[in-house]
Amino acid sequence: MKQYDVLIIGAGAAGLICAIECSRRGRSVLVLEKNNRAGKKILISGGGRCNFTNLYANPEAYISNNPHFCKSALSRYTQWDFVSMMDKHKLKWHEKTLGQLFCDTKSVAVLDMLLSESKGVDIITETVAQSIKYNGEYIVNTNNDVIKSKSLVIASGGPSIPKMGATDFGVQVASQFGLKSTPFKPGLVPLTFHKSDIDKYFIGLSGISMEAIVSSNNAKFREMVLITHRGISGPAILQISSYWSKGDSIQINLMPDINAVEYLLMNQQNRGKAELKTILSEHFSRRLSERLANTLTVKELANTPLGQIKQKDLKDLGGLLNNWTLYPSGTEGMRTAEVCLGGVDVNELSSKTMESIKQPSLYFVGETVDITGWLGGYNFQWAWSSGWAAGQVA
Repeated sequence: MKQYDVLIIGAGAAGLICAIECSRRGRSVLVLEKNNRAGKKILISGGGRCNFTNLYANPEAYISNNPHFCKSALSRYTQWDFVSMMDKHKLKWHEKTLGQLFCDTKSVAVLDMLLSESKGVDIITETVAQSIKYNGEYIVNTNNDVIKSKSLVIASGGPSIPKMGATDFGVQVASQFGLKSTPFKPGLVPLTFHKSDIDKYFIGLSGISMEAIVSSNNAKFREMVLITHRGISGPAILQISSYWSKGDSIQINLMPDINAVEYLLMNQQNRGKAELKTILSEHFSRRLSERLANTLTVKELANTPLGQIKQKDLKDLGGLLNNWTLYPSGTEGMRTAEVCLGGVDVNELSSKTMESIKQPSLYFVGETVDITGWLGGYNFQWAWSSGWAAGQVA
């Protein structure tokens, strides 16, 4: 049997930063990881370049049943604190779109930095916690050993990307100790459609992308939309998926900087001999232009000169180009979801320390908690901030 001050289950972003902070306070720390190495999600993030935070990581970018909960941790360990660690290790970084910060070298450099900062921390891989008991301290039976600890931190993440071994372990532990949870569901995930909609709008267009504003349930994002063989994806769709629920519609503005009705009527007056698909091809690919002209209107108009199209039909088309309503059938699910919505109910935790308000010295951090950020480094920042907060006291 091994004895530690702090046992952390999960060697991902939140678990590692928590371990670092606990160790700095002189605590003996053990981190258990079920995979064969620490930080596997870190390694695949950002296309292998690790989108490690976002310049605009403020509370408004997070979804939770209690939108105020994340404020404390985010304000006490900010994006600039993590950037300072990167600078200390001479890791160069750059900003991409919308405040996304990426490592100039591969993601492994960020993981190596965290492991370097974790000197003094014991990390054991390929180890699964099989049972947890509490009798004034925590007794955890694993597939390899029995471990006792004064504090227990659950940093096991959520069930997104199950091929990496992800599970809902965190909410199982919460349930064992009488804490409420919100069921996990996929977030930041492509949307799928009924076959009739795919055949009508998307078939044969897989791989085509365009910038658009996508809205649903009072949320909206302006980024790229990508047509896939199952529906639509791309950053704007991944973002809105976290706000969409089954049965809801989404609205897509395909011409976000243009009043499409005025644009079409103006071109009808000035370029009446031009075919509709030619006009639309100035904004979309040829294939997409033909599809839009033939499916968003009552009749197929792609090859019709503008001068021969009724103004009502042009107005109807223009209205749809700026506000195209679609009803997704679902999402691609946990298999491709980048994160999970839901998790341990934040009202069961201290926003300052991430400790359970019911169970002493039990902490939940990172994706296990009902806090989900936008695409673009926000979820890493929550992992850093929540793990740091627990690390100050665990």
